[in-house]
Order: sequence, then structure tokens, then C-alpha cells
Amino acid sequence: MLEEITKMEEEGSLKSSASPTHFVLVHGINGGGWCWYKIRCLMENSGYKVSTVDLKSAGIDASDADSVLSFDDYNKPLLDFFSSLPEDEQVVLVGHSAGGLSVTLVTLKFPKKIRLAVYVAATMLKHGFSSDEDIKDGVPDLSEFGDVYEYGFGLGSDQPPTSGIIKKEAQRKIIYQMSPQEDSTLAAMLLRPGPLLAIMTAKFELDDDIQVLDKVPRMYVKTLHDHVVKPEQQDSMVKRWPPAEVYVLDSDHSPFFSQPFLLFGFLVKAAAAQASKS
Repeated sequence: MLEEITKMEEEGSLKSSASPTHFVLVHGINGGGWCWYKIRCLMENSGYKVSTVDLKSAGIDASDADSVLSFDDYNKPLLDFFSSLPEDEQVVLVGHSAGGLSVTLVTLKFPKKIRLAVYVAATMLKHGFSSDEDIKDGVPDLSEFGDVYEYGFGLGSDQPPTSGIIKKEAQRKIIYQMSPQEDSTLAAMLLRPGPLLAIMTAKFELDDDIQVLDKVPRMYVKTLHDHVVKPEQQDSMVKRWPPAEVYVLDSDHSPFFSQPFLLFGFLVKAAAAQASKS
């Protein structure tokens, strides 16, 4: 894989001194831009441009997750980022886990600015959570692990939870079981409650605009040992909305920790393949 990437770089298909490929990396619920630190290091050391954006209430964003009640509000930092990009710039947009919903939202709003959309162990639903089937495929079912969630009730205890996070004692066995211990320790220090209610409002209406989603090339990175977005859920989403290509990683839910070199290789290989078609 790495030899193949080196060859493509030498042939100039991945980057040029004038305009290196720009990767925009989007975290999942509870995470932040920090979760991509290994991938960002590999990319920047190889000459690529990389941006990581903290969604509202994530990473270093100071917002309280219980105050974030809509999907557009949650994604405002990412939407603002894309609004600020030059009109003629195209990026490779990568989303992990629930960040796949953010990728779909941005693709709808800024299709001309996305060269390739990549879903990594991610929720890839063309219409968001618009049906029971969407919820079955896209919402994690962690019931086999027992009572593992901590919830926040920003609208009152008699209302649905507005935020949630997996309890610290359960995080490693569910999210990072194949990742280095130091990475799961780092994550336990940095994970924050995510705006559950806002994410569940992610619905992309069926109208003429939604057809632009099929015009933007997509690829999926499947994680074989995923306890969060289980392999069968990933398979179902891929079958329902087939991407151009599916890569498979022998990984837990967090391949940026457990398989960083292979994930890096998949991302730049996919970007190179798409660039060669442009």
C-alpha cells in the first residue's frame, strides 16, 4: 500500500507544489478534531493540507451540548468553514461515525467544493434519520454492554435526553478495544457529551436538491470489529446507498488510532484515484 502511494506521489497524481490535496476531517459524536492527530501528522508530513473542525460543543468549542438542539446548529462551525473556502477550491471531506451525517449535510449545501466524500465507520444515510430503517442502520445499539450511557436532560427530566456519552469505564471495550492503550487513555480525558437530540434531527428532505448527493463521488471505509456502528449496519447502509468503492479495515470503531497507517493509505489512494478521473 505505502509503496503504491509513493509511486502515485512521484507521478504527481496526489499533490502538486502549487495545490496539495486538501483533506477536511470531521469527528463523530463525543469526539473532536484531536481524534485525527495521527492521520493529520501523516498527511502533513507527506505534504497534504489538512483541516480538522470541532463541531459545536465538541473539542475546544465551549458550547454546552445540552444547548445544541438542531443539526444545523451543531454543524455551524463546519458550515462556516466551507462558506469561507474559495469558490474554486475542492476538498476531500472525511467523516467518522456520526460525522458521516455531517458529510452528507455539507455535500448537500456545498457540492461543488467537494471532490470526494469519505465515510469512515460512519453513518451514511442519504435522507438522514427519516425512517425506521435509517434508525436501525445508523443508530448504535449498545444494549449488549448493559447500562453504558450517561445522559443530559437540558429540556427537563421528563423530556428526551439532549446529550449523551458512554461511561468512562466502558469506553475502551466498546470504542477502542483494538487501539493502543495510550490512545484510549487520551480519549477518556478528552471525550465530551454529544448533542444526541440535535443529531437525531438530521433529516435530508426528498426534493430536487438531494439528487446532487449522487453527483459527488463517495467511498466507504468499513471497520470489521466495530462495536458501535456494527459491520452489519455498515453493510446495510452501503447496500442501500452504494458508494463508488468500499475499503475494509481490520479495526475497531476508531481506525485513526488502531490502524492509522492503513487508513492514511486508503484516504490518499482514494483521493489520487478521484484526481486521476478529474
